[in-house]
Amino acid sequence: MAKTTQKTPEKSKLSDLEEICGDDKEVYQALFETMYLDPRKVRYTIEQAVEGAKEFEKRKNLRRARVLYDVAGGLAIYEGDVAKVKLFFGKSAKLNPDYQYPILSVTERAVARAKAFYDKHLKEEHPVTT
Repeated sequence: MAKTTQKTPEKSKLSDLEEICGDDKEVYQALFETMYLDPRKVRYTIEQAVEGAKEFEKRKNLRRARVLYDVAGGLAIYEGDVAKVKLFFGKSAKLNPDYQYPILSVTERAVARAKAFYDKHLKEEHPVTT
């Protein structure tokens, strides 16, 4: 009779973001929903996104304004600017009161973890400063 070997199920590999966030599921969820893996590829600057968002607000196109505030918030995460992250995602939250932005309740921790992620993955080409 041939001996059969039973394979143990492989442990699922954690993403780099999951590893950096560790057991802090709130921060992981907040960053998963808001941060850019490579913000250098975003076609807007923070200033352009905010300017566009304000223009859409004036025109009462709140959905597009919210999207551009989200872009600005994601770029602020990359820059490590906690105040701007709160400001831009706060504006998005006001424009869309039906959605809760987890980033607003864990901003400091999330920005710190995002910095660790960016330092690991983008440090050679463009270091993140705080």
